[in-house]
Amino acid sequence: MRAVAVLVAGRDRGDVAAVFGVSLKAVDSWWAKWQAGGREALVMQPRGKPVGVVHQVLGESEQAALRQAVLDHRPCDVGLSGQLWTRRLIGGLIAKLYRVRLTEPGVGKYLKRWGLSFQRPDKRAVEQDPEAVRRWHQETWPKIRTKAKADGGGILFADQVTGRTWGEKGKTPIVRRSGNRFSVNAMSAISTKGRMHFMVFTESFTAEVMCRFLDRLAGHFDQRVHLVVDGHSARRSKKVRDWLTAHLDDVELHFLPAYSPELNPDELVNADLKHSLPRQHRARDQAELAAETRRFFRRRQRQPHIVRGYFGGPHVRYVLNENPMSF
Repeated sequence: MRAVAVLVAGRDRGDVAAVFGVSLKAVDSWWAKWQAGGREALVMQPRGKPVGVVHQVLGESEQAALRQAVLDHRPCDVGLSGQLWTRRLIGGLIAKLYRVRLTEPGVGKYLKRWGLSFQRPDKRAVEQDPEAVRRWHQETWPKIRTKAKADGGGILFADQVTGRTWGEKGKTPIVRRSGNRFSVNAMSAISTKGRMHFMVFTESFTAEVMCRFLDRLAGHFDQRVHLVVDGHSARRSKKVRDWLTAHLDDVELHFLPAYSPELNPDELVNADLKHSLPRQHRARDQAELAAETRRFFRRRQRQPHIVRGYFGGPHVRYVLNENPMSF
């Protein structure tokens, strides 16, 4: 604008170029813009893409087809290796279909745009009996709720976390026992109100461990606890049955259908624990791993909103159907 002002005042274009240190072509361009649009034509325009506009290598129809392929098929169904989709495999599918190669972060941007997120799959065993699952939802579960309401107590879902093993990063732990291989186990029980109880132990999960956990659990409540568990042999053992007979007013066990982990929201505690234990600092021995595991459970006890979140997804019907309980 200053150069044009000098030109308007009658200075030679060559002099203007020399004074402002630009080429004659730049001066001529400014003068042409001034003549065509005045001062507004000389205002600097933002360069690059407009804000909010993202360059899309793939067209809308191509993106829609890819999104549907990811939702409807496994990688092995479309000529790729693997059962689960990753950004690398989706990038491979894009290259295969449209001859476009994207980086994994680039694939991630498309996935976010499509409203997709990286999730743990809902695993269901082929041995699962659909009729047993139907009876659980339509008959067994309503009966448990009715019993819990009549007892004035509530319902907890329990499961054990087993085989918590640590090894050197980047190396698969060997099978034989050594001083570098150690593990701890845990039992936990959660309610839809966000309450959590746990017990960390180093031995294998047995009937004795189950009875010890039941003792601890019963000590926390004044009413009968209805505990929903899977059919692990330790829970069906004579020792546990004898304990339940001796504590009829304290705890009643209810067994989930076989091969139905998706019916137990406490299964998600295991996944949460795996992702929450320190990644940078690995436990050096069993005692340290046990201490880290206890810290995780105590932290979750202070975060009932996270515990309630375990009941989301395929377990949401428990939240929708369950009457408010005392815990």
